[in-house]
Amino acid sequence: MLELLNRQFLFVGGKGGVGKTTTAAALALMAIEHQQQCLLVSTDPAHSLGDLFGREIGDREISLLPGLHAVEIDPDLTAERYIESVKSTMRELVRPALYSGIDQQMEISRHAPGTAESAMLDRMTELMTDASNPYDLVIFDTAPTGHTLRLLGLPGIMSSWTDGLLAHQERSDRFTRVAELLGHGNPSGNDLSYLSDSTSPARTRGNKLRKILEGRRMKLDTAGKILRDEERCAFVLVTIPERLAVLESRKTLKSLSEHKMRIGALVINQLLPADLGSEFMESRRKQQLKYIDQIEQDFKSIRRFYLPLQAEDIHGIERLRWIGRHLITPRYAS
Repeated sequence: MLELLNRQFLFVGGKGGVGKTTTAAALALMAIEHQQQCLLVSTDPAHSLGDLFGREIGDREISLLPGLHAVEIDPDLTAERYIESVKSTMRELVRPALYSGIDQQMEISRHAPGTAESAMLDRMTELMTDASNPYDLVIFDTAPTGHTLRLLGLPGIMSSWTDGLLAHQERSDRFTRVAELLGHGNPSGNDLSYLSDSTSPARTRGNKLRKILEGRRMKLDTAGKILRDEERCAFVLVTIPERLAVLESRKTLKSLSEHKMRIGALVINQLLPADLGSEFMESRRKQQLKYIDQIEQDFKSIRRFYLPLQAEDIHGIERLRWIGRHLITPRYAS
């Protein structure tokens, strides 16, 4: 696990309620103990980082400890900023007569499926591609697995969408040039011709649009490459030895492989101790051992770390450090 902490980015994910946030926080504490500057980022709408540390964190980065900063990204606030940014950019690029249409479309987009995810991806991409990032390690405490996998797939989807817009703009430019050669000037019925009008400052707007789209595509491509670079990025999957969690972990392994991203480590949480002295608990433990056997078979090529179930809730620095020490060395069920 210490080897994974030498990456630039760690994504900690898994089924809801398996201990992702606890694992992410414990890894962050281990990172600063090894003299790293670490940023801990929660992208899960059900934020619980603040509860673990006993601090209010919020949407702006704050210092928790020397070397450790944290932020809980607010999806609604992030989406709001994202929409306003797009609206402002588009107002610079189209005819004033189209402003009301832009406002209407942006209001629809504000509540459209995928807007919050796109905005979250944009915020995460900024963190991953910012050359001035002062941190040695950024740990993302992600939303439940399905959400995370959609985020991982969005760079490719949005890059294709951007390529389509660029191609559309190129066609518009060619159409405008042909019209000019024929002596008809700019076709007044084509709103995109406003961006290519050689007789007005709009030509500059067309070039600006192209630069914006190309810059966005390059940023998304860079983020996608980082996600798939095993030297810079890794995924830590957290699960528990129960049927639904193990099944979802298998699906996650398959999906990450399809995205050309491997699991750097598997954390199996809430392992029951032996000799509990109760028939009910012994039955539960035997059931756990059955799923642990499946885990050992299905994930044998991945480093595995077992965390024992605790008698009390995990919160506070010392308890998180205790978890972190258990994550330093692979442990196997007995």
